[in-house]
This record gives sequence, C-alpha cells and structure tokens, in this order.
Amino acid sequence: MGRFLGRLEKASVRVFIHIFFAAIGTDSGGDPLNYQCHAFAFQGHRGCVWFGLTTWLTDKSEASPPPPQIGLYALWDNRFPRRVDMDGTPRLYHTLVQVFSQHQNWVARRHLKTLACMVVGLIATGKISLPAWAPYGHSRAMDAQSTVRRFIRGLANKRIDVHALYGPLIQPALAEWSNCRVYLALDTSMLWNTYCLVRVSLVDRGRAMPLVWSILEHPSSRVAYDVYKALLDQAAELLPCGCTVVLTAERGCADTHLMAHLTRLGWHGRLRINGSCWVYRPGKRRCTVNRVPVAVGQALCWHHVDLTKQWYGPVHLARGRPQESQEYWFVVSDEPTEAKTFEEYGLRFDIEENFLDDKSTGFQLESSLIRSVNALERLCGVLALTTLYLVAQGTEVVAHGKRRGVDAHWFRGQSSLKIGWSWIQLALSRGYELITRLHVSAEADPEPAMASKLQPQNRSPLFFALEYQDAVA
Repeated sequence: MGRFLGRLEKASVRVFIHIFFAAIGTDSGGDPLNYQCHAFAFQGHRGCVWFGLTTWLTDKSEASPPPPQIGLYALWDNRFPRRVDMDGTPRLYHTLVQVFSQHQNWVARRHLKTLACMVVGLIATGKISLPAWAPYGHSRAMDAQSTVRRFIRGLANKRIDVHALYGPLIQPALAEWSNCRVYLALDTSMLWNTYCLVRVSLVDRGRAMPLVWSILEHPSSRVAYDVYKALLDQAAELLPCGCTVVLTAERGCADTHLMAHLTRLGWHGRLRINGSCWVYRPGKRRCTVNRVPVAVGQALCWHHVDLTKQWYGPVHLARGRPQESQEYWFVVSDEPTEAKTFEEYGLRFDIEENFLDDKSTGFQLESSLIRSVNALERLCGVLALTTLYLVAQGTEVVAHGKRRGVDAHWFRGQSSLKIGWSWIQLALSRGYELITRLHVSAEADPEPAMASKLQPQNRSPLFFALEYQDAVA
C-alpha cells in the first residue's frame, strides 16, 4: 500500500483518502457517513509519501439511539477510553442504583454508589475481597488502590447506618406477607472464634432472609438477652401489619426474658431449652426437663407447666427424641404443643443455610481480612442487600418458568439465591432484563429444591409416637 501511494500525486492522495473512508464508512442502513479528512503532514522523498491523517466522524443524519449495552464492560462511544465514564458503566450497577434509590434515607449520594459498587463486586467475584472488587468500582479514580481505600472508608463510615438503609428496602418487599403466618429465626454464628454474629432472619422457602443483625466481640455463640432484645424491636418494625409472627430460637438464646418480650410484642415462640431447666407440674414434684426418659422416636407434650425457679408460666412443653438422632428436643411454646410444634421449631435450621451462603458456599465471609466490629456490621449489610436482590431475582425467574435457563437439573436443584445469581450472569452476557423492584413472595414454593429425586421418598417423620399430658389438676 505504501509503494502504491508513493507513486500518486498530491491531489490523487487526497482523492484516494476521501474515497477510501467513504467506502468503509457505511452503516447498517446503507447511508454513507460524512468524513472530513485533513492531511496535516505531507512530504515526498524519493517517490515515497509520508503523511499523517486526522479524522473526525460527523454524522449528519438524524440522531439515532445509542446501542444497548451488553456485557459487564460495554464501551461504545470511546474505543480506547482513559477511564470508564458513568454513561458506560455496567447495567447491573445502574440497576442497583435505581433499586437502592427507592427511599431517601441516604445521607449522601456517594454512599449509595459505594454500596452499589460493593454489591456488584460481590456478585461478580463471588467472594469478599476489596482488592478483587476494585475493577467494579465506578468513579474517576485511575488506581485500584484508590478504589480499595474508597471501600474501606465506606465500611468505616459512621454516617452509614446499614439498618436505616436496608429496612426501607425489605419492608415494601414483604408487603405481601400481611395476614400471613411468618416464621423468624434467631441464631448466632462465630467468626474466627473472636466475633459473634447475632441475626434475626425471615424463614422463606427453605432459606432465611436477613432482617436485622448485630456484631459483637464475644468468644462464645451464647449471648445474653440484653444483646439481642433491641433486634427484636427492630424486626417488629419491618414486618407488615396483620401478620402472625412465630419466633424460633436455639438453646443459647432462650430464656424467660425472651419469652416475656415475645408476649409484649404479641408474638408466639418455639424456643428450645436446656435439659437442666426446672419444670413444675401441679400435684407433682419439681424435676429437670430431662429427668423423664423419652425413647427414640417418641414425643411427650406437657401442657400448662411452669419453668425455672421463678415459676415462669404457664407455658407448654414438648419433649422428644427424633429418629436417627442422639439429641433430645425440649421445645417451649406459648401455644398448646403438638406434633406440629417440632416441625415449626425445625424451621429454625433454615437460618443455617443462610449462614452457609454467607460463608463457605457463597460469599466467603470468613476469608475477609476485616477485623472491626463496626466494619463487619456494615459488611453484613452489604451481604444482606446482595442476598435480598439475588433472592428476589431468583423468585422472579422461577415464577416465570425460566428456571431451566440457569439450572441444569431436570428437577430444581438450586435455591432462589443461586438461581438469581446465575440469572444475573446470564442476563449480563445476553442482554436480558434485570428486576428493578424487590419482591419476596409469600406463596408456597411452586417447585421446591431438593438434592435428589429420592430425597422426598426417603424422608421419614421425626416422631412416630406422641403422648399428651395436661398438667392442670
């Protein structure tokens, strides 16, 4: 090409340049684009032509809408940008900003954008690592270190109240739960044997949705009533009016103060207590709960009894030993106990799946290098926002019959969170729509997840023998 151009005269070079760009500058509709070409250096030497060309693209036709952005980093306006402009950021980031902007509790707009960037980084990388999130931070910063420092400042910012930001998002998402029976789970989880995560979650479709939480530097998973009593009041403000609430709790949280608190809130309780707890039955001597033996697969229900040396009651007690288990279940309820009492208490184990999603099977919380109570509490807020959006997206996918697009199993083998996670990755690669409204369905799961087809067939009842004893004389 150089030898050919070298033999052309100056006028021929200019004509050739115009013809060349007019030929390649034709859009999909066939209308040629107008190019203005300027040769700013022209020198002939021994039959060779050295020239530089500056080209400005000027489309004189009507303004056409920008092409859709497909993929995580789609750049259309600038082929080699010096930085990612806000107009070229991923659709997921813009969607999350739109979703999180549904309330006015944000102190500053930059707080919203920072949390949205962290949620995008968590979804994209699948782990908690601020350096790994750096490529997904959308700002004018050129260095990854600047973006990481931005995330660190966000997690340490005392002006960011994650509960005040998360509450107005999950509250309208639960609007459908009015006049329904709502099961909550109160439980704790240890982090590095140093910090204790206390969480109240909503049980939904085999998983649990975080409502409120707290982090404290505590070497044990058992916490006192004064630690979590404020969480119960906060959770009550988030639940819709008219719903019937049943709280389930493990032995480390159950005591008489919690039972009295539930009574004040108008809630019901399914609380597991220790076998060393004293029980008082009218006309009989006091004894510990585990004093009366229970065979494997047998359940015994005591009605109208008092507990502890403070004679708290009357309450109802269900004692049982599940099949294929060496543990005893001692469950206290404010309602008459029956076989369903054990099933309702068993819903508490769904919060363990939520902790697994935060840790080993999901976001890898324990791989984080953050060692601050306040920063960890805000980080749990990022996990809660991510969980809420992924579950809402997965619920929408299942409701519209698109589960097979992301789940390779013939039967459903993934939770709503995993389905929503996979759908977002598919939507970003193929340009599918993402939800812009958070909604958690109160209806029963139309297609419950199961590990295998044999799982429902092999499931045996917890108890096969049930005995009732009314302690009222």
